Amino acid sequence: MVTAQYDNMRNVAFIGHGAVGKTTLADVLLFKSGVTNRPGSVDEGTSHLDTDEDEKEHHFSITSHLAHFEHSGHWINVIDTPGYPDFIGQTIGALRGVDTAIVVIAADSGIAVNTRKVFEQANKAGVGKMIVLSKVDHENIHFENLIEDVQASFGKACIPFNVPNDCGKNFSSVISTLRDDETAISDVIDVGLLHKTVIDAIVEADETLLEKFLEGEKLSPEEIDRGIEHAIAHGTLIPIFCLSAKTGVGVPEFMEALSHYALPPTAIDRHAHDAQGHDILLHADPNGPLVAQVIKTRIDPFVSKLSYLRIFSGKLVKDQPVHVLRNGKSLKFHQIFHAQGSLTEPIDEAEAGDIVAVAKIDELHLGDIICNGTADLELPPLVFPTPMIGLAVEPKSRNDQQKISGALHKIEEEDPTFHVTREAQTHEMVMQGMSELHLKIVKERMEKRDKVGVVTHSPKIPYRETVVGEAEGYYRHKKQSGGAGQFAEVHLKVTPLPQGVVPAEYFTKDRFPSLREYHYDPQTNFAFVDRVSGGTVPNQFIPAVERGVRERMTRGVVAGCQVQDVCVELFFGKDHPVDSNENAFRMAGSLAFRNLFREAKPSVLEPIVHVEIVVPSDKLGDITSDLNSRRGRVEGMDMTSGGMQMIQARVPLTEMGTYSRSLQSITGGQGSYTMEFSHYEPMPVHEQQKVISAAQHPEE
Repeated sequence: MVTAQYDNMRNVAFIGHGAVGKTTLADVLLFKSGVTNRPGSVDEGTSHLDTDEDEKEHHFSITSHLAHFEHSGHWINVIDTPGYPDFIGQTIGALRGVDTAIVVIAADSGIAVNTRKVFEQANKAGVGKMIVLSKVDHENIHFENLIEDVQASFGKACIPFNVPNDCGKNFSSVISTLRDDETAISDVIDVGLLHKTVIDAIVEADETLLEKFLEGEKLSPEEIDRGIEHAIAHGTLIPIFCLSAKTGVGVPEFMEALSHYALPPTAIDRHAHDAQGHDILLHADPNGPLVAQVIKTRIDPFVSKLSYLRIFSGKLVKDQPVHVLRNGKSLKFHQIFHAQGSLTEPIDEAEAGDIVAVAKIDELHLGDIICNGTADLELPPLVFPTPMIGLAVEPKSRNDQQKISGALHKIEEEDPTFHVTREAQTHEMVMQGMSELHLKIVKERMEKRDKVGVVTHSPKIPYRETVVGEAEGYYRHKKQSGGAGQFAEVHLKVTPLPQGVVPAEYFTKDRFPSLREYHYDPQTNFAFVDRVSGGTVPNQFIPAVERGVRERMTRGVVAGCQVQDVCVELFFGKDHPVDSNENAFRMAGSLAFRNLFREAKPSVLEPIVHVEIVVPSDKLGDITSDLNSRRGRVEGMDMTSGGMQMIQARVPLTEMGTYSRSLQSITGGQGSYTMEFSHYEPMPVHEQQKVISAAQHPEE
């Protein structure tokens, strides 16, 4: 039996488009290696990985799942990820935990929209890559054309390490291109030419091997293996393997490839930064300091909360204290597990390179860094796309009202691309996800897993307000109604604040005379600048002025929307020794800002999304016309495999509400798209007026 140690560990993630066979392949690997006594089936709901009830019902992966098996003296951790772009957050988390990404492409359907997305994410993660061409036993496969498409999309570094003897029903074996075997013949491609290409790619990544090769010396199998690891780690080689998970042809060869060519934990340079910003190289050394990161959270109905950790350095030992860098808390893990699908295997310790789960630690969140001692370092942040499709959600009954917040919070913990907000302007609870399908799955999970009934409807578009001009003036708040009165006078200047400013460089005394201090909010790109001199506004009342401005920004001025991209300068004021108080200055700040905002040429901003659409080439004209009708801007077009065209465009979010249905109608179900937030920009004037007219202005 193999034990999980850093020198025999291999961590891989199966990534790719939906329905290409990732989960089926993972199930077959577990069966072939003796972990399970039967191959699981996604279609029959018996997969050892897709074990959640909603996954069984829909017959596709919704969340990532971790499993492991042993082969040829290696412990291989496999993270199987969802294939639909609706659940891309699961792939991003998985890629932080592995050293090699296995990009699975169905040989009969070729490169799909999410294949490109996940390949790009693997590049960002800095991991090695291998490609699996699955379903080679299917008909209508043009193998040479498929390899050309792969290389056109992902580069000439993509080279077959084996090829099928034939495709379709005659697929019965794979032929290695690593061996110089003149008798090796394939009916679909020139094996001899590929062998030369493979060897060239291996030696070009290693000067020592290149020199030996050019001198005519034959490379040993050990030298070839070492050269392959080096080339994969540096991205100059992406091996391609062919197989059919259904028939098992090519699976044993792929298992050997995982053992020999998937990168060990020592092959990838992991970088962190200390408190001074110095670069730190993390070594996969069990004797080094502990550094681990939470790459996934799962709410299990039986085990409660599970946090999955990738250990980059050191050892994680049961019941020993560790340090959470985000909040400085010290914790002990009383339960550490190896995960096998939905099952868990308790262990006492795990070392660098391993992926483990810890149970019932509510303080841990996705992305948290775990250390021993008081080390102060940062790993590159896990960056997830911003969810843009929203549904307002409310409980069906009084009983559901008591449970809805907890259920939504659990899903938010598990899914980094799902957020819940309470809209200040509408008082709606809005859940935001990547697509209609994503939110449909969330709703089903709440109702079936968490037993919470909910009602959903379309929310209002999150417009924003800003100014494009400047205004300067004052407001005097004076109220006398018997007894103590209220008095405050504030003088403000309201100006646009450009996006992307560096606060320390922008807020200087050269630009803001008499500058005392400023407060900058990067979320709304808002700055409050204190330029008061001579005590005209007592120091204790200045925060109240800022609070009044911020409260007004939240409520909006012309359209009832959050204000952003604004700088407010407080430079003068007056107070009264008896009647001035915090509330008076808060009201004066709010009303002064309201009046000046209206004078400074207010503008309504709308969210713009970046859209990638893949459609048949003959539908290109219809799609671009439809985008134009939605005020979209086409920014690029590329040919993809199978006669498909990819269109990149930026479109107002308000125009995308019915896009999914329109796209399916235009393309007969052949089109697909992904969408993520890009930026805010001003609406056309006539569209702004519609929003302003429809807005219910806040009461004064």
